[in-house]
Amino acid sequence: PQARPALPARPARTTAVRCQAAAQEGQIKWVGNRRKLDLNRSYYPKGEDVDKQTKVWYVIDAEGKTLGRLASLVANYLRGKHLPTFSNSMDTGGYVVVVNCDKVAVTGRKESDKMYYYHRVHRPGTMKTETFSELRDRIPERIVERAVWGMLPKGRLGRELFTHLKCYGGSDHPHEAQKPVDITSLIDKKPKEADLAAVRAAVGL
Repeated sequence: PQARPALPARPARTTAVRCQAAAQEGQIKWVGNRRKLDLNRSYYPKGEDVDKQTKVWYVIDAEGKTLGRLASLVANYLRGKHLPTFSNSMDTGGYVVVVNCDKVAVTGRKESDKMYYYHRVHRPGTMKTETFSELRDRIPERIVERAVWGMLPKGRLGRELFTHLKCYGGSDHPHEAQKPVDITSLIDKKPKEADLAAVRAAVGL
């Protein structure tokens, strides 16, 4: 029998074409990234990607905003879940400044029925209780802090993320030099309806 003709040699596969989009400057920008990306490998943040000097600052005005919706947005931006570089085990988020914590709103009868419990020395008989309105008069910043803390991961990463939250009872804050991006309008917006133009410009996307 006649031998079959030899098939033409298949060209060797290269990643030059696939990685061309990442190699060109300005095509793909990851927040805090200072290196070229290989699209054939799973992305995982490195130390330079979570550098605190490159993090973006955000500001939220809590006046008249529902506590739960406000806290969920703050927790998402602290973790970085709004970015394509998000990773569960890395600090890829930014800093969040919350002002007017003393004017945050709650629904129903939580103003008088919602209770806060804490222990002074963690011994039997030392538990203290106070209502939402009492805590608002005493330390209004703690209302937002405790709500956000409950939405962060518990452990070393969660404790580190919690330090990136800055709460203030009034309308003034000492972080104007960081030029924070106002994301107050995103609290009541669905992800598909939210205008993220300012956020994308701030992180370089």
